[in-house]
Amino acid sequence: MNALGNIHVPAAAMADDITIGELLEALGHHPSSRLTFRHDGRPLRKGYHVTEVKAGDFAGLDCGANPEAWTEIFVQLWDVDDAPEQMTAGKFAAIIGKVADHLSLDRTARLTFEVSDGIQPMQLHRAATPSMVADEIVVELSPRPASCKPRDRWLAEQQATSSCCAPENSQCCR
Repeated sequence: MNALGNIHVPAAAMADDITIGELLEALGHHPSSRLTFRHDGRPLRKGYHVTEVKAGDFAGLDCGANPEAWTEIFVQLWDVDDAPEQMTAGKFAAIIGKVADHLSLDRTARLTFEVSDGIQPMQLHRAATPSMVADEIVVELSPRPASCKPRDRWLAEQQATSSCCAPENSQCCR
């Protein structure tokens, strides 16, 4: 359970990367609450706009020549102070709902936020699980890092098969 109530979010997503479905589920519990996105240690200005939502299916080869395929949703946020009131969770969900009326949105797709003030170049961010702060829903955005998928898979396998610190082992060698 997180600060928004009885919402199940996978442990990996809690750390730093949620899907559009998980975000919408969390926002649905408090539709009239103000929705604040934070990045670089500060909130987006209260008049931010959702200027574009894109959905895409991607295919490619990773650095180990392994085929990769994924679906991704991009939400573009324009960081301006151009509205008298801050967007609510319900309004954000309605914008995404309108997009879903025209595009097929995979609720389990990787979610990326593109953020710019219209002057600085767009930056790509991932979103953490929303938290409730007073009467406001806060979504922390952090830069989306590059990764080496073969290395990431190898590290996951090593962690899963480690005899030293495996869960069934009562002692951990350090």
